Amino acid sequence: MGSVPHPTMFQNDDGVYDATPTYLFDHAELYRSNAREAGLTWFREARYGLGVTYGLHALLGRGENVQLTDDISASDYRRLADRFTASRFEANEIVEFAIASGMRYVSFTARSSDGFCLFNSQLSDFTSAKAAAGRDLVGEMASICEYHGIGLCLQYSHGQDWHHPNAPGSKADKAAMDLDAYLEYMSGQMHELLTQYGPIAAIRLDGIAAPLAGNSQDYRCQELYDLIHHLQPQTLVSYQHGLVGSEDFFSANHQLPTENATDCGFFFTHSDRPQELHTSLTPESWGFHAEQAGKHLRDKQIWAMLEQTAQHQTNLLLNTALMPDGSLDLEDIDALLPVSQRIEEHGFPQA
Repeated sequence: MGSVPHPTMFQNDDGVYDATPTYLFDHAELYRSNAREAGLTWFREARYGLGVTYGLHALLGRGENVQLTDDISASDYRRLADRFTASRFEANEIVEFAIASGMRYVSFTARSSDGFCLFNSQLSDFTSAKAAAGRDLVGEMASICEYHGIGLCLQYSHGQDWHHPNAPGSKADKAAMDLDAYLEYMSGQMHELLTQYGPIAAIRLDGIAAPLAGNSQDYRCQELYDLIHHLQPQTLVSYQHGLVGSEDFFSANHQLPTENATDCGFFFTHSDRPQELHTSLTPESWGFHAEQAGKHLRDKQIWAMLEQTAQHQTNLLLNTALMPDGSLDLEDIDALLPVSQRIEEHGFPQA
């Protein structure tokens, strides 16, 4: 499918969006008086979203952490960019599939733990725009989501970057690492994402293990949250199950917000802020893993998750791993479309 042109957006001198984003049209009046509250209201009502994981790791077919698990050198891994063509990546196909599946928002990889960016960052040469694909995939997703009026969230690895020399998890000399330089780099990329791609529904930070393992205050997360809210006041911020407590919503991997949730922290289980169950259609991997073929969740399992999240008044974000060429996995299509038919016939499960 061909790309759809981006509707004209209006920004003030600070890059803040003055026009109501299409995904917030139902909350336009609230947006004009309180953009953040409009975003929160929309998120609570959205309930169901599609996570889309993609990147260089897909080419190897062994999951999103293959560089780490297979101990691939940075130079060898970098050469994968010469093979990354995304030849069958179609943003319109992905977004229309999410809509047809009954979903109301999409979360897309902006930057993975390997440091590879799916947007045209001027602060890095390790991007899809500078790879064989020569494409800004975040830009394509942003245009299509705005056209269809569906919220676009961006997944961004914060606590880990195996490519940046000053980032936690890199193989650079730890004594020579400059965390402040890495934080400035991320702030710069956040400025790019929130001033060049139209309205963004949420920034979903990932890699919480690194700040939790040290002094989380060193990561100055609140400064980053404030920057995000300054650039786009309606944009929500999450950092998995919550790092500092001021996140707009909390999202735990594979767990519901119950008192028995493990490794999820106080904020996730004791907050009245919106919450989300984030899980994958391939139970053992977020990124494409060839050995997961035939093991994907099926429609009955997905419906049971919708029932569980309804009981806990929690959103459900289901991740699909794109194939190496950027196309949707047929197993996930076969699983999700019957669920959408059930939603259309009976509505979402109720608490």
